[in-house]
Amino acid sequence: MRTQSRTTVPRPSPRRLFGVLAVLGLVLAALSAVRPTPAAAAQTERPAIRSAAQQAAATGTFRNPLNTGPDPFMTYWNGNYYLTTTQGGSTRMWRSPSLSTLLTADPVTVWTDTDASRDRDVWAPEFYRFGDRWYLYYTADDGTDDHHRIYVAESDRDDPAGPYHFKAKLAPPNHAADFAIDPGILQHNGRLYLAYSGINAYQHNGLNIAPLSNPYTVSGDAVAINAAGGCPEVREGPEFLYRNGRTWMTYSTCDTGKPDYQVWMMSLPSTADPLVPGNWTQRQGPVFSRADDHGVFGPGHHAFFRSPDGTQDWIVYHAKTTSVFTYSDRTTRAQRIGWNADGSPNLGVPLATGATQDLPSGDPGPGGYWINDDGRSNGAGTVAYTGAWNSGTGCAAQCFWGDDHWSDRAGNTATYTFTGTRIALLSVRDTGNGYAALSIDGGAEQRLDYYGAIRTGETLQYLSPRLSYGQHTLRVRVTGEHDGQSGASFVSVDRAEVYVD
Repeated sequence: MRTQSRTTVPRPSPRRLFGVLAVLGLVLAALSAVRPTPAAAAQTERPAIRSAAQQAAATGTFRNPLNTGPDPFMTYWNGNYYLTTTQGGSTRMWRSPSLSTLLTADPVTVWTDTDASRDRDVWAPEFYRFGDRWYLYYTADDGTDDHHRIYVAESDRDDPAGPYHFKAKLAPPNHAADFAIDPGILQHNGRLYLAYSGINAYQHNGLNIAPLSNPYTVSGDAVAINAAGGCPEVREGPEFLYRNGRTWMTYSTCDTGKPDYQVWMMSLPSTADPLVPGNWTQRQGPVFSRADDHGVFGPGHHAFFRSPDGTQDWIVYHAKTTSVFTYSDRTTRAQRIGWNADGSPNLGVPLATGATQDLPSGDPGPGGYWINDDGRSNGAGTVAYTGAWNSGTGCAAQCFWGDDHWSDRAGNTATYTFTGTRIALLSVRDTGNGYAALSIDGGAEQRLDYYGAIRTGETLQYLSPRLSYGQHTLRVRVTGEHDGQSGASFVSVDRAEVYVD
């Protein structure tokens, strides 16, 4: 993997070198300086029928990330995926008929509290349908972390996107005044239980389970579960699968800022009482953990969902593209899971961001495609450069196809020509990056800072406004400038995702 520094193609004029480039593969030859042909000014009407090649490129696959937030929860209902992530001051929800367009879906704020005791640090929302109403479970505080408690809101109608109204605080009698986060609902033997992370005899963030008499009423004391985890400090984010005569509880361990944040598992016979800790059987070792060769660190805080046709099981989770201890750079990803011969779930190995996956069975697909920085594309898209850009494979697992382009030379440009309605740019954010100026179809430029306090790859840098269907250009111009925190002015070009719906 390339180090945090960048180098430039030598120029006759003096310049400042920022660090040293560590190349871990063959360096691609710099693309020749070819000025792209300007896109047609007039927009075309979207064709009623696309060619077979276009259709093959446009449907059937997707790439992560699905969202830039952490702590995801997702379900498929009535023709759409619904996704929430931690947003801080409110609960927002993204809705899309396809996984591959969740990144470009417009969020809806479904719940904001007006009570100052519980309107801050809103984390880890989850939502479940009971009867003809949806129940939104979340944790919040008054600005002090140890004041986090669990609450539930109820929908006004049969719609996961609400609107919602406040329903109740969920506090087991024996932990009424204690720290509590990460609510999850266990549905076992026809009864409901609140599972959460909070103070117990084992951890400050330990697993607890309490009975519910209905979706919004705790009906008894919580019991503590002594769950293993590979590190001492955290057991959080309990989630459940039901299959093969057992209930499977998966949960995240270690501090989420660590690259070793990971998922462990326990199970319970389908007829056993979950409030008896001895009924739970511990699976030894993590079942989902960092994959350095894929550039994935800290995978966890997850949930499960079914494919639209109900035939496949999937995991949605957050992970990072850096091994640095940090709470930033956590993005939402999804991948299919399987089942082992002993009846237990097989969560597999976290896939690299940008790895092309088949969409869930029954997912209609968006009609979209990618453009790589070296000009490869699986659709109607190209990229062309002016000026001498650095390029190579040192980015490895941090970048799409393992390669990227970068430059700090003022005036150098990378111009994408694409046919569609929207474009997203994903690339390296780094300590030596600076400002770019972006413009659509020759319009006004927008200034964008590619600087990051730590080096990350496959970061969503830019999402264009929605455009009428047709041919467009997006120009990325290197300004040669950077803010006071950065050590240089590099701009990175890696993967573009083009959307046509």
